[in-house]
Amino acid sequence: MKELLEAGVHFGHQVRRWNPKMKEYIFGERNGIYIIDLQKTQRLFKEAVKFVTQKGMDGASFMFVGTKRQAQDAVEEEAKRCGQFYVNQRWLGGLLTNFQTVQKSIQRMKDIEAMRDDGRFDALTKKERLGLDREHAALEKNLAGIRDMKVLPDVIFIIDSNKEEIAVHEANKLGITTVAIVDTNCNPDGIDYIVPGNDDALRAVRLFAAKMADAIIEGQQTVKEGGAEIGETAEGAEAAAAAGTAETPRERSERGDRAGRGRGRGDRGDRGDRRGGRRTTYVPPGAPPIPEPVIPEAASAPALENKPAEPEPAPSATSEAAQPEESPKAETAEASE
Repeated sequence: MKELLEAGVHFGHQVRRWNPKMKEYIFGERNGIYIIDLQKTQRLFKEAVKFVTQKGMDGASFMFVGTKRQAQDAVEEEAKRCGQFYVNQRWLGGLLTNFQTVQKSIQRMKDIEAMRDDGRFDALTKKERLGLDREHAALEKNLAGIRDMKVLPDVIFIIDSNKEEIAVHEANKLGITTVAIVDTNCNPDGIDYIVPGNDDALRAVRLFAAKMADAIIEGQQTVKEGGAEIGETAEGAEAAAAAGTAETPRERSERGDRAGRGRGRGDRGDRGDRRGGRRTTYVPPGAPPIPEPVIPEAASAPALENKPAEPEPAPSATSEAAQPEESPKAETAEASE
């Protein structure tokens, strides 16, 4: 907490520039500037660091993204320190979603460097050499941090999700986990691990980037020194399974109060499945149970209810002879009908 205060992480943007979606992370307002709730920042940052450490133990690859002026140097230094990829100049559209084309540009940059090394560069005219120099400089400026990246990264750490909006969109489209520093003017949607904090102060940016790099190194060192890679032991296998099934803060926020409603149709709760069978009645939490409806028996048999059936006596000649003949009055009534 002391480090966060000294780095100025709690200072947000001006009140008029806020994003209402960041309301839950704001402590209050002072002199026209929003103050970020550092207790929430500390808790969420610990969750993010724990996740990054676990991914470092799993051997995952990371990409640091920060193209704003305050973040360029910190992103490059910390990414190199932990041996990961970075983008600190300009995010090329389609860098993730169209990675095959980006790889062609990386290969072109390497081809120009090979021409310099093997002497082919000297055989060209001055105009051709100048053109290749300019082309190489432009490619190196934007692709230097990912020149050795063969596959897409597993996790992206972003400074200022507003500035790197395209990077967030591409990562979400490909299912890449995002960890981002989100200021009071940013949109937290699409971020898996939100870290509310000041993304403009140089000290704050360096603090966040350094802690992320330390978490990656810690995860890698744990595997090297302990030799207990995730999955090698029963305990590691359980931890890996828990890490794989654990919900991210974004998943928990999107799920909201839908947990524990049981099987049904979307948000219909406990009203049951309408594909077939008897429908159940929805009972609000805390309400008394609804008694089962009583279905009356047929109206023609009320007197026989709860009475055992008596066997009918077998007909005999004596009983048939004992039956009286119908009276002429009954025959007359039937004829009149």
